This record gives sequence, C-alpha cells and structure tokens, in this order.
Amino acid sequence: VHHAFDDSVFIDGEAGTTGLQIRDRLLGRDDIRLVQLDPAMRKDPQARADCFAQADVAILCLPDGPAREAVALAQGLPTRFIDASTAHRVDPAWTFGFAELAPGAREAIAKAQYVSNPGCYSTGAIAILAPLVAAGLLERDEFGDYGTKEAMEAAFEATGAFNDRLKAEGYWVFAGGLAEGTTAT
Repeated sequence: VHHAFDDSVFIDGEAGTTGLQIRDRLLGRDDIRLVQLDPAMRKDPQARADCFAQADVAILCLPDGPAREAVALAQGLPTRFIDASTAHRVDPAWTFGFAELAPGAREAIAKAQYVSNPGCYSTGAIAILAPLVAAGLLERDEFGDYGTKEAMEAAFEATGAFNDRLKAEGYWVFAGGLAEGTTAT
C-alpha cells in the first residue's frame, strides 16, 4: 500500500521535451513527490545540488556534458540516478537499463544507484543481436566491438568527418543540423 509521497523525484532538465513528458506522467501519482526547481534557477549548480539532496531519485534529461556535471554535483549523496542521455550509457560504473537483456538485469537495475537509459536505437539493435550472441550464432566483434574506448572514439570521429565532408559537398545528412550537446539551452 502506497501512502502519499513514498518517494521523491527530481527531474534535472524538466524544461526540455523528455523532462516535460516524464513530469506529466509523474504529476498525477500520489506516491511520488516531485522536487521541482524554480525555472529561473535551472542552471544554478547549488540550486540543482540542493534538489539532488532532497530527492530519492534523480532523472537526468540533459545533454551529455550537463548530465556528467549533474552527477558530479551530487557526489556523495545517496540519490539514485537514471540518465536519459548517452553520457553514461557504456560507463562500467553505471547499470545499463535494459531489463530484458540478460538474466539478473532487472534485479541489477532495481538495486543500482546509477542506471543509464539504453536509448531507442541501441535497444533495437541489442534486442535483435543479443540473443544471437548468446546462442553462439554471432560473435561480438562481428558487429562492432571496437576493443578500446579510443578505437570507438576514433571511429565516431571518422564518421563525423565523413558526414561533414558530405554536407560540405551539398549532400543532406540525417540529423546533420544537430549540434554538440553542450550547446543546448
């Protein structure tokens, strides 16, 4: 039986599309108290840190850079985090939030302090490929295990350079108008 406000949730990035949708889903619940920040203070580090301290769970609806900064602001707090960005998606200190991925994943997510949102594209690919890998029908390196973080970053940079060249030559590149996450407001 839930009583009013069993848990408190702070949505850092509540003013953005994802944050607004999560807020709207939580507003009608009587078992969750939303910790909300005055919109004028949304970029104030101390105000955000105070909200993290008041929350049982923080949901990060931020670009990658600000998501990393948010976690640093809450260093040492018992607040549990769910990060909707890609900032912590492959960080070994974070639990990958795909409950159906493997036996025990749901329990690991339920116990974790830090949970990364798997994202829609990666979820689609992983949902298809993970069973094939588990059955021994496909080896990990056949679909892009870069081996090291540096190799992965180099591949991403090469892809970015290729896309930049295409755009410079007048070709349209899907999502070519997106800027670095750190430029978001």
